[in-house]
Amino acid sequence: MIDARTIGRLITMAEDDHPALPELMSALPGSQSPTGAQIIGITGAPGVGKSTATAGLIPIFRARGHTVAVVAVDPSSPITGGALLGDRIRMQTYATDDGVFIRSMASRGRLGGLATATPLAVRVLESAGYDIVLVETVGVGQAEVDIASLADTTVVIVAPNMGDGVQAAKAGVLEVADVLVVNKGDVDGADDAVRALRDMVSGTPERTAGSWRPVVVRTVATASDGMAELVDALDKHWAWRTKNAQASTPSP
Repeated sequence: MIDARTIGRLITMAEDDHPALPELMSALPGSQSPTGAQIIGITGAPGVGKSTATAGLIPIFRARGHTVAVVAVDPSSPITGGALLGDRIRMQTYATDDGVFIRSMASRGRLGGLATATPLAVRVLESAGYDIVLVETVGVGQAEVDIASLADTTVVIVAPNMGDGVQAAKAGVLEVADVLVVNKGDVDGADDAVRALRDMVSGTPERTAGSWRPVVVRTVATASDGMAELVDALDKHWAWRTKNAQASTPSP
């Protein structure tokens, strides 16, 4: 595994669109052959618990022996242009774990939930050999669909009684969600939110035979409740995706 300082410098070069980056990336161990990294996108409106859920996934994957990288896209500071929130603060437990890399990335005003450099940063982490790459979007609400083109699995998190999170899910992100999470599942309205999402999913016709139907999971990320069920849903989607990718690969 490449040391974290080198990876951090490469991601900074990606943010700065440095011309030497392609040559440096070609020297990374996994640049010539795909590593099979699982890229998991986590999106949702502000305040639903994306950072807490992201942090809650890390120990589960680490217990399995996987290395984990996190790219947390934050709003940009209007003064410095840098990351305003710094999600790494929430994940300091893993600061000394060599198998975990965490990087906050300023959105720099880009819409869609990601920074311009996020896809390239993910490529750096894949080439560096990480098994799991978690990408947490900036959290601007209903229009965060860019993550679906980057991630293998897109997780959309909503919370009950927060300006109608289910309505937000209807407005675009439901169509890109592979897993739907009702976080803060211990508060009033959680049952209704879970029921509404499951009704919405069951009422959506399959696009093709055997297509994936989103799974709805209830969590209380602050207490780690439901996180095992979330990982189980991620595993099922990854297995489904892998199977379908193999089936679509032409025989030699």
